[in-house]
Amino acid sequence: MPLELHPSEHVIFAGHPSWRGTLSFYARGAVVALVGAAIAALVTVIGSGFDVAWVIIAFVVVMAGVILVGFLFRFSTTYTITNQRLTIEHGILSKHMQQTRVERVQNVNTDQTLLDRILRVGTVDFDTAGTDDSDFVFRGVAGPDQVVRAVDKAHREREAGRAETGGPDAIPPGGV
Repeated sequence: MPLELHPSEHVIFAGHPSWRGTLSFYARGAVVALVGAAIAALVTVIGSGFDVAWVIIAFVVVMAGVILVGFLFRFSTTYTITNQRLTIEHGILSKHMQQTRVERVQNVNTDQTLLDRILRVGTVDFDTAGTDDSDFVFRGVAGPDQVVRAVDKAHREREAGRAETGGPDAIPPGGV
């Protein structure tokens, strides 16, 4: 279900976590699957002798679970930046929506591991006013610098709108 926009609100950025962003999750999952396969190998050796079928089954089952979780996370998560708010929606059967107004965003931080930089994905963390305990993060987005620019554009549009309407926080035409 698409985000319902307020009057005079328009979308600046909308998307899901990138498929490239899930690759690092899959890589970590493959390591877990290999550990599971190694444990299955140890169990079969200790039990009744080595049986390669159990090792393969353990690897395939764990890897299938990892792929399913990554796929569901990617397609059930939507990030939206408008000229008025930032929104994170996720869930399939039940839905969770987290949002904050653009003017509450104080700092925007990006984080990229080496693998993320190679894949050109990253995490964008938003610090919002008065919410120390809130975790407002866009994870696995392609081009995190584009997300930062989208928030900057939303801020600029918000300030331009305030200046035009002479709102309470309006900046006078000549500056401060």
